[in-house]
Amino acid sequence: MATNSLRKALVIGALLPAAIVGLSNACQAAESDEVFSIIKPETKSQLWINPGMVSYHFQRDQNFNNGNWGGGLEYRFNTVASATAGRFYNSDRAYSNYAGIYYQPVAIGPIKLGAVFGGFNGYPTTNNGGWFAAALPALTWEGDWVGANVFVIPTIGDRVHGAISLQLKLKVFERNEQK
Repeated sequence: MATNSLRKALVIGALLPAAIVGLSNACQAAESDEVFSIIKPETKSQLWINPGMVSYHFQRDQNFNNGNWGGGLEYRFNTVASATAGRFYNSDRAYSNYAGIYYQPVAIGPIKLGAVFGGFNGYPTTNNGGWFAAALPALTWEGDWVGANVFVIPTIGDRVHGAISLQLKLKVFERNEQK
């Protein structure tokens, strides 16, 4: 138990200062940029890692797990799209796997807007823990080497527990295209 707490503290301690610096830089850059824009699709090659996410559940009286730690990868192959996969400890205190595609063609300042489309498993009240499809609104900010994804998860009966989730991420690879 202490080992998990220590690991969580180390991950947060490592990512949080970088996220704060990155967000500060993004806000300064946004002051001179156009506020609302359609993002031009261009090829990219970036690999991001994440330690899972933290969630704020709308049903506060249900004792859901808010520390959805795990591990995941996101490969950004385009300025408007990326692929993602990973595993985390979900709101029901069971392990979930996920795979999906982000599509985010709109920006407000430095924040990309769109959705992530994919599948999840591991929720006991949804398909008996089996895989199910999902589409979630997603906001993304990406700095030079640190970023964040925010998801809005609607409450759907007793099958989906509504929340706002924050996922910090760290860029571990980028290949620059030669033109």
